[in-house]
Amino acid sequence: MTTRIEVRGLSRPEGSVAYEVAGAGPLIVCVPGMGDLRASYRFLQPQLLAAGYQVAVMDLRGHGDSDVSFAEYGDEATAGDIAALIAKLGGPAVIVGNSMAAGSAVLVAAQHPELASGLVLIGPFVREHDTNPAMRMMTRLAMVPLWVGVFWKSYLPKLYAGTKPDDFAEYRDAVSDAMKRPGHAKAFSRTTRTRHDAAAKALGAVKAPAAVVMGELDPGFPDPLVEADWIAAALHAEVVMVPQAGHYPQSQSPQVTTDAVLRLAMAVRNHA
Repeated sequence: MTTRIEVRGLSRPEGSVAYEVAGAGPLIVCVPGMGDLRASYRFLQPQLLAAGYQVAVMDLRGHGDSDVSFAEYGDEATAGDIAALIAKLGGPAVIVGNSMAAGSAVLVAAQHPELASGLVLIGPFVREHDTNPAMRMMTRLAMVPLWVGVFWKSYLPKLYAGTKPDDFAEYRDAVSDAMKRPGHAKAFSRTTRTRHDAAAKALGAVKAPAAVVMGELDPGFPDPLVEADWIAAALHAEVVMVPQAGHYPQSQSPQVTTDAVLRLAMAVRNHA
């Protein structure tokens, strides 16, 4: 686990969203998925800084060091937070979004094109997938705040299918500990109710260059390659399939993911 940079708070109408920012140069904003922490980018952050970028990493509402006082959670609320952070830091920015945050990144790029110079979507949920009613009911039961933290800790190894980072046990404990803070389990449970219909509708409006980074073993999709290709076709994006990685290539295969981010960021700089 890397040493933390000073944690700051982004003031929003109903609370504060935690973020860190360091470096100088073009802005890259990294956003984790639900149930995760900004430290998900602990391996990418130093490499992006060393490459000459200003790098901000943020927590979701009700996650990590962010407040739990919000009425709304999910894709669209997160998109508003990302847009507000980029505006505060003087964007535009390359937005790196994992999982649910990829859908939020798409919304920012579609609704505020002046704020998004590029997108890197990691294990992206940008549309709804059909699930049978029994599976939906089981998921709802698993996400009840009373035991959602225990469930999530037990489920994380599956999401990290393939090669796990050397500090996986430590990081898993950090994720679990964060969810034990007052109100955080409830906020996470509410975040899981988000839908991705708005992101799916917004794909066609995105003009920013994009890349899709997908773990070949990502358990979130019936066929990760098919999903990556579908998103890439909608965004005219590069696809990077990461061997021996599940839902978190940024920590399971950080060099491959860093290279993809830097390639996209450099293309943006060259066309600025």
